[in-house]
Amino acid sequence: MKNLGFRNVGNVFWNLPTGALYEAIVNRREGLVAHKGPIVVRTGHQTARTREDKFVVKDSATDQHVWWGKENHPFEQERFESLYNRLKAYLQGKDIFIQDCYAGADPKYQVPIRIITENAWHSLYARNMFIQIQDTEALKNHVPECTIINVPRFHAFPEFDGTHSEAFVIVNFGKKIILIGGTSYAGEIKRSSFTVLNFSFLSEENILPMHCAANTGTGEQDDTAIFFGLSGTGKTALSMSSDRRLIGNDEHGWSDHGVFNFEGGCYSRVANLTSETNPFIFRCTERFGTILENVSMNMETRRIDLSDTTLTDNTRATYHISQIENSVASGMGGHPKNIFMLTCDASGIMPPVARLSTEQALYYYLSGYTSKIESGRPTATFDSCFGAPFQALSPLVYARILGEKIAKHNVKCWLINTGWVKGPCGVGERIDIRLSRAVVKEILSGRMDKARMRKDPVFGFSVPEHCEGFPVELLNPKQNWKNSSEYDALAQELAKQFKKHLEQFSSKIPVEIRKAGP
Repeated sequence: MKNLGFRNVGNVFWNLPTGALYEAIVNRREGLVAHKGPIVVRTGHQTARTREDKFVVKDSATDQHVWWGKENHPFEQERFESLYNRLKAYLQGKDIFIQDCYAGADPKYQVPIRIITENAWHSLYARNMFIQIQDTEALKNHVPECTIINVPRFHAFPEFDGTHSEAFVIVNFGKKIILIGGTSYAGEIKRSSFTVLNFSFLSEENILPMHCAANTGTGEQDDTAIFFGLSGTGKTALSMSSDRRLIGNDEHGWSDHGVFNFEGGCYSRVANLTSETNPFIFRCTERFGTILENVSMNMETRRIDLSDTTLTDNTRATYHISQIENSVASGMGGHPKNIFMLTCDASGIMPPVARLSTEQALYYYLSGYTSKIESGRPTATFDSCFGAPFQALSPLVYARILGEKIAKHNVKCWLINTGWVKGPCGVGERIDIRLSRAVVKEILSGRMDKARMRKDPVFGFSVPEHCEGFPVELLNPKQNWKNSSEYDALAQELAKQFKKHLEQFSSKIPVEIRKAGP
């Protein structure tokens, strides 16, 4: 603590186990215990991450390498020191909680990290999300390569500090320190740690950091599958299956040995979750050790209501991955045989499934396309590599590594649309998640390899004419629209938006990838 410049702090609670953290959370009035044991907390007005509040200290090491822009705002070293000094003064006399753990399930690439928080529940979050150290000697000798300091009640002064608001997430690669303040949203802890892994520790090892879920088969044969996708596309729902084993649901690395989880836990959206839509996560919401963020709870009965999104539709559950049945204890798998790129296309244009060539896979990886519903209408959203907020380097760096690995390991790539058919949102209907699971099952079984395919006239990918367990009439989106000319017009408009997004890379993208798009 002295090496970090901290002086005169109050009690320091180091590596408290879950039960002790529960007691601290309740005694400090940070949260309440719900029926069956989960802890319920509130994050205040910040219920999600904000891109504008993430900064990276600009110095000689980052100047020419960081992907500067809306995801990584430059921050002056002098202002970082000023803010850090005030933060240290703020913590004088205050109790703090510390968790020492690892990021990265593969022992060869594990990164020791330390999470310092002023709230007990954020310490429990860190304990759930990262890989716990069970060896007491290892804990004694723990030397972090990254320290995250999370102080929600310490606010910045935008006019003085150069931040965009009172909330901030500042990554200092030179000092290997991350400062988080002005926000209680726990997701900033994992997001910022992933940014550090992207930049400092993994790119040099030719490891591809991925915002994705991953699972593998239950038999002796290793058939790892990767699921890229933004929030709301079904990444978690499709990767959790009773006949597959979950490696992880959000952040992974792909090394020369295979795929490995960066985390030790899961951070899942639970708004309107039911036992039918995802029984695995639903059971976790009723267990001791789980943190429920901004979930509604009856104060008399202490029963939760996942259908109540009054506070936010971004309600979250944090739990250790061991609570998921059939999870892979080691957090490691082999090289993937299949890669799924998920989109929730609310325009009703994309087919439910399509096979991608390597060049097409890289095109859609750089696009990171999905839809959002704004004012009742679908809006195209593009998030390069399906995780631009996590990335410190240019998406072209990650795309190059992905392309090399796909070619080396002969990986099959697929586009899965979990969005709308028979028309856009408001007109058509959303694809039942059970049908999307049937598509994934067909692909993983190898049966889809033998299906007859047609080439999509606009997007160029191959669309199967038949898929066991999926209605044949829904495989061709245009045939389900009442007005085919309207479909054609919207398809061309969506294609233009793809091209517009890729313009920022056009001069650097290889010709064969640029031509692989619509």
